Amino acid sequence: MLHNAKVVGTDRETDLAVTKIDVNRPLPAATLGNSDSMDVGDWVLAIGSPFGLEQTVTAGIVSAKGRNVVPQRQFQSFIQTDAAINPGNSGGPLVNMKGEVIGINTAIFTDSYGSQGVGFALPSKIVATVYNQLIGSEHRVERGSIGVDLTSRPNPAVARRYGEGVTNSNVRSGAPA
Repeated sequence: MLHNAKVVGTDRETDLAVTKIDVNRPLPAATLGNSDSMDVGDWVLAIGSPFGLEQTVTAGIVSAKGRNVVPQRQFQSFIQTDAAINPGNSGGPLVNMKGEVIGINTAIFTDSYGSQGVGFALPSKIVATVYNQLIGSEHRVERGSIGVDLTSRPNPAVARRYGEGVTNSNVRSGAPA
């Protein structure tokens, strides 16, 4: 059944949107789980419509947490999974073995436009934070930033001179920094 929807708010940083559907009956809803409770090695299911094949489910494990795969986006920290996330799975849920949504399927690393065992989902904790801000009175997401890009990869020359830590790799023009 099709319904009209109104866009409440969007967040470009996470590629999420909140839409509102007005109906006079309750709609089925998935349970949002806690992405922070997931560990590397936990089983997950990726649900979506890859290549237009509706209602497809693939299984895998959480391969890593805290992945930053889009360099220009500083507020993303993805769950990496080997569950197949092919083109068309984006926006579908990544669920734990209790059936709770612990992520939103977002991207794959591929040379062939098909799954090669490296998929990424936006954690439910980030999704909930963005959702709560988008449904607020301003319908937008606010994030703190001083306008610098940091790299956590050690730089031996900098470490010898200044010690361990993160390196400022860029100061953005017009930012507070």
